[in-house]
Amino acid sequence: GVHVNMGVNLSVLILAKNEEKNLEACIRSALFADEVLVIDDMSTDGTKALAESLGARVLQRSLNGNWGEQQTFAMENAKCDWIYCLDADERISHRLAEEIKRVVSEDDRRYAYQTARLNYFWEQPLKHGGWFPDHGIRLLPRKGVYVTGFVHPQFHYDYELKTLPDDAYVIHYPYRDWEHYFNKLNFYTTLVAKKNKEKGKKASFLDIITHPLWASFRMYFLKSGWKDGKIGFVLASFHFFYTMAKYVKLYYLEKTNEHVGD
Repeated sequence: GVHVNMGVNLSVLILAKNEEKNLEACIRSALFADEVLVIDDMSTDGTKALAESLGARVLQRSLNGNWGEQQTFAMENAKCDWIYCLDADERISHRLAEEIKRVVSEDDRRYAYQTARLNYFWEQPLKHGGWFPDHGIRLLPRKGVYVTGFVHPQFHYDYELKTLPDDAYVIHYPYRDWEHYFNKLNFYTTLVAKKNKEKGKKASFLDIITHPLWASFRMYFLKSGWKDGKIGFVLASFHFFYTMAKYVKLYYLEKTNEHVGD
């Protein structure tokens, strides 16, 4: 007889910590999967209870700052042969769900898939300015896959990479509000400056002047950020400061900040 796989042989993996505000819509978008597995980094809010009430399986494990190890732990504990990696601030669109079901039912384990990501901010999709398609590897057979990296994860796998159509995107809400935006800006620019210093890079004062101008010009004009309207202008302007902060922080890592006044 022909083997018919009735279910979707898929585990959706979500890493979460104190995400009760985001998690419901996230999990609901993934309920077509056989399993939604939430790896909870010891949340102190209602994350675990909420996830379980929606039918997700929850395992608690401390992240300890190592994102790659946490993601690998999720993969090792998935029950299905295919996995899709989703963040708590993301949602699987209907179109993407259809594509995932198609891939998993075809069950060709030579391939891994990356999908586009559409960012929303203040209820507006960011389709320009370099924000889209923002491809990332998401869907792959579970076997032999592991992840390394503390902040920007690196997937390790022996599959040929394919890209799903861009209209089958995952929806992402990168910032809750401006406070969150600037906290991220501050965090990442410090991180980048320190990494660049470790790599032996130096910043001149000319870098501080030219790089931000070029970066915001590129986002707004060359990558058509202006097509996103007001938010496109705001984000391209703040991208100037983001870029400037990276170089300013690197420049001043070489300097001291001692008391020298009288």
